[in-house]
Amino acid sequence: MAAASHDSAVGEHASSAPGKATNRTALGRSKALTVKKTTPAKKTAAAPAKKSATSAKKTAAKKSAATKAAAKKSAATEATATKAVAKKTAVTKAAAKKTATGKPAPTKPPTKKPPAKPESHTALVRRARRINRELAEVYSYAHPELDFENPFELLVATVLSAQTTDLRVNQTTPRLFAAYPTPEDLAAAVPEEVEELIRPTGFFRAKTKSIMGLSKALRDDFGGEVPGRVEDLVKLPGVGRKTAFVVLGNAFGVPGITVDTHFGRLVRRWKWTEETDPEKVETAVAALFPKSEWTMLSHRVIFHGRRICHSRKPACGACPIAELCPSYGEGETDPEKAKKLLKYEMGGLPGQRLKPPPDYPGRPAPPLAEG
Repeated sequence: MAAASHDSAVGEHASSAPGKATNRTALGRSKALTVKKTTPAKKTAAAPAKKSATSAKKTAAKKSAATKAAAKKSAATEATATKAVAKKTAVTKAAAKKTATGKPAPTKPPTKKPPAKPESHTALVRRARRINRELAEVYSYAHPELDFENPFELLVATVLSAQTTDLRVNQTTPRLFAAYPTPEDLAAAVPEEVEELIRPTGFFRAKTKSIMGLSKALRDDFGGEVPGRVEDLVKLPGVGRKTAFVVLGNAFGVPGITVDTHFGRLVRRWKWTEETDPEKVETAVAALFPKSEWTMLSHRVIFHGRRICHSRKPACGACPIAELCPSYGEGETDPEKAKKLLKYEMGGLPGQRLKPPPDYPGRPAPPLAEG
């Protein structure tokens, strides 16, 4: 019985040994399979890690580039701002300097503009005639500013108006014409007495010689009448074309252009002509207007020259034809300051005539003060 049990135990042990070997072999295979299966997993896990690292590098590179660009842009913006501040500071300093000294700070001279296109003759005619129309509205009451009752009085008064004002002539002639009403009377006068009467007009000796000489010529050559032709008038002592056209235009109704100092100054300012000789000015201006306008054109231009477009300081800010004037800005452009420069009726002051026409909007001039 005991032997049988031993054999069974031995058999059992023998049969268990191969089982263990089998189990070890299976375990080894299992480990090998596990190793094999694990290896691809490691590779698969490593690939995304590598890709992630690459993406991270690219992202970092992009961020670095963006940061550099932003820094560059910021630097440029800062430089621009700095320049703007510097420029503004310079302007402020210049303004401060101007305020302190009353004069503008020296700046770079402006670039010279190309010369304007010359005005064509047609454009000049249109502009000149438009100026005449504008002046006709402003000075609808324009007239000769010498007091006279007949051609002889106008002729004598015009000769006396040289180098003085019409006002002073108008204040002087009443006593002269009261003493010598006709050419015959004046021709026979005592020179010293005439000189004393016309003394207020200045240059009284030379003027006495002229008015007595023309009176003798009228008496001897024209029957005591003032001729109505320019050719005859200019032959009289002291009578030139200007005086002749004043008489012809206002005493005889014959059109003529009167080129006095006011007329010549204004037509040159308006660029109607550059001529300075009175006869050449007359010819140039006459070509711009119909003959029927010549006499009244002269009155309007002279009125404007005496009231607004002064020689030394034109009242540009109060000028009704400023937009048509190429010389605008030579005078006072501030409207309020310009108003203070206006003369005669435009400035609320008396006119030059003691006996103005009925439609004159201003006050008559006062007579010459005694003494």
